Amino acid sequence: MAQQASSSDRTPPDGGLIEVRVRDLSQLFDSMDPSPFHEKDLDCDAEEYIVSSANELPARTPLTLVVHLDRAADLPGEATVLRDPIRDHFARRSELSRRELRRLLRRGWISLLIGLGFLAAGLLVGASVERWMGEGHLATMLRESLLIGGWVAMWRPIEIFLYDWWVIRGERRIFDRLSRLDVRIVCTGATNGTTGSTPTRSTCSPSATEGRRNRI
Repeated sequence: MAQQASSSDRTPPDGGLIEVRVRDLSQLFDSMDPSPFHEKDLDCDAEEYIVSSANELPARTPLTLVVHLDRAADLPGEATVLRDPIRDHFARRSELSRRELRRLLRRGWISLLIGLGFLAAGLLVGASVERWMGEGHLATMLRESLLIGGWVAMWRPIEIFLYDWWVIRGERRIFDRLSRLDVRIVCTGATNGTTGSTPTRSTCSPSATEGRRNRI
């Protein structure tokens, strides 16, 4: 993978482009995945870069991935062929995030019921200890210990419902955006001709003249 662009190029005028540069389109996909091309998962580094770049862009801005390919343009419709597996990959990630969120919330409700039950039991036992043992130091220590234990049991559901769920929901939203990603290919390579000919820049599919200069 090529390296990211300098920080001065990280704020495009239109704010909607994510740019990468590769020698071959296969670099974008997991080489260990035996699935057909249209079902392949993205390379982990490529996915991480695309997702992190999308997170930096305005939430309501349509996203476009511009792939700079180091060869001459020779395959018509190549951008469409590339777009579909990338969209499918992020659609699968969105569905996995949805399932993960459902499992997390289910665990949260179960944990909440367990925590409330434990807290209620601690309060009842603490009240019983106070009646049986009076207001002594030992009774007070037991009652407070049961109360603290009951609130500790509530820690996990509180963590889920206050903090954990919205992180996964945010990931799902960005995957949803990327599942509608437009893809363009800009081919930069030497034209077929005599040795020593100067390199030219050809476009496989239309691309904006201005945009995000991030690269992989």
